[in-house]
Amino acid sequence: MSAQSADLRRLALTVQLAAFPGPDFAPAAARLLEHGLGGVCLFGSNTAAAPDALAMLVRRAHEAGERALVAIDEEGGDVTRLHTRTGSTSPGNAVLGVVDDVAVTADIARQLGLELAALGIDLNLAPVADVNSNPDNPIIGVRSFGSEPGLVARHVAAWVDGLQSAGVSACAKHFPGHGDTSSDSHTGLPRVDASAGVLRERELVPFAAAVDTGVEAVMTSHVLLPAIDRERPATLSPAVLGMLRTELGFEGAIVTDALDMAGASGGGRGVPEAAVLALSAGADLLCLGADKDATLVESVADAVVDAVRGGRLPEARLRDAAARTHALARVRGSAGGPSEAPDNVAAARRALRVEGTLPRLADALVVRVDTAPTIAVGEVPWGLDAEVVLKPGAELEAGTRPVVVQVRDLHRHSEVGAMVVAITRTGREVVVIEWGWPAASDMPVPRICTYGASTASREAVRQLLRESTGWTP
Repeated sequence: MSAQSADLRRLALTVQLAAFPGPDFAPAAARLLEHGLGGVCLFGSNTAAAPDALAMLVRRAHEAGERALVAIDEEGGDVTRLHTRTGSTSPGNAVLGVVDDVAVTADIARQLGLELAALGIDLNLAPVADVNSNPDNPIIGVRSFGSEPGLVARHVAAWVDGLQSAGVSACAKHFPGHGDTSSDSHTGLPRVDASAGVLRERELVPFAAAVDTGVEAVMTSHVLLPAIDRERPATLSPAVLGMLRTELGFEGAIVTDALDMAGASGGGRGVPEAAVLALSAGADLLCLGADKDATLVESVADAVVDAVRGGRLPEARLRDAAARTHALARVRGSAGGPSEAPDNVAAARRALRVEGTLPRLADALVVRVDTAPTIAVGEVPWGLDAEVVLKPGAELEAGTRPVVVQVRDLHRHSEVGAMVVAITRTGREVVVIEWGWPAASDMPVPRICTYGASTASREAVRQLLRESTGWTP
């Protein structure tokens, strides 16, 4: 291989953020890091071991690739990669939006950043900057700070500031906004049919706040916005990504959402072709998706090199993307000193909302209805310990004890709503605990809205029930 070809190959690796399965790197993955792979993103299969083992994994990545980034998807709340066995200790965005205290938001983000920095992690793919304007959104929900652009914007700015003060780069997502969708880009191509004016007044406002605060990276969405580009999802659209550069003035790294998602690589396109199109559109760092092997990285590199040689992708664009990726890696090591840990449970308690009057629940039967988690959340514990776990649509055995029914996004699961109604018709006292997005409800029962399922929110609910209902676990 000539020196020029080797240089081009290295550039094609530099713009990739790969994710390999398991708690250690296979030799092929280590070789890719040595040859210039831009970085690795950690997911649940990488983080299941003890913190010391995870720190060692991060150290190995940095040793193998001196300029390599180590990234993670640690939003707090429902989305955690560090705490998949217990749930996140950090209240999520919806909790922070309800509390609406930017100092609390910044403190909690900084504490999370210090945890990541202690492990050696460079980039956190958070915060979510989407305005959750559609309550039926199946993938954003409590990951958002709220449904009002100004509120979301001020908390995005505070979260970015807090995280980056700990020496970890933030990545606001999912540009230009995934909040007004009714489908999930993991499994299809959602569309936002708002006008360009609405997009600028609603979707772009939090991203503008993130840019003004100095966010180091912004992640794209695989969402179609016909008002801007009728054919290509945002990740693959020069017109949409151009808004981030020209209208918002962002100079940092543009990171794609995972290219293995159907919104980017579906319809027979495939990940390598999606990678070429994303680079051509203006993306800098290509997130490939969770638990991939080295052959996908090689295939993407082949496609990028072929695109440059074939004239589809200007070499200057590839070099620019690699330079922005390296600039992101250079942020490492800028953490300030330690700070007093915030009271996460107190914040979660401030967010609790009770609708109706809670009855006495001293001997209540605690039930959890196990609706499937979203792909972004994955299998993470949620809710209070339950005596009975039911599948959606199942019947609860007859009895006389009061019932606490735990649900997530009840409004999106009609069969779960029917279960709650059926229990009330037996004459038993019923209380619903909504751990997801609390859309308007006409259920004739008291409801506790938590705005998220972190361990802090769980403890906040326990405190409320003990104090207000006589409940004992």
